Amino acid sequence: MWITDSLWFEVAIVSMIYALGNILMGHFEEQTPKIKRVGKYILTILVVCNISYFFGRTIAMILLGSFIIPILYVHEYYLPKKKGINGWTGEPKSKYYEFRNWNKNIF
Repeated sequence: MWITDSLWFEVAIVSMIYALGNILMGHFEEQTPKIKRVGKYILTILVVCNISYFFGRTIAMILLGSFIIPILYVHEYYLPKKKGINGWTGEPKSKYYEFRNWNKNIF
């Protein structure tokens, strides 16, 4: 029925993560250029597929899962404690836009 012994499995996993991320968190990237967002997605697929090909799927999935560590650090410690920005809501918006070096004149 399902064959998961090809690199398309890794592509599917990364694509699902990015799809969910864009649906749930895409509003935090509203002023990020589209080419940068697409490039990040393609780079992630290339890195995960190459690691899976050369070192095995287990290592690739462990690496993909380990990306949660810097995400938690930034959202739980760095943004709230160092920058005064809520790490999950991006509020206050003016500080978040300043942190991202975005145009704040939309307020």
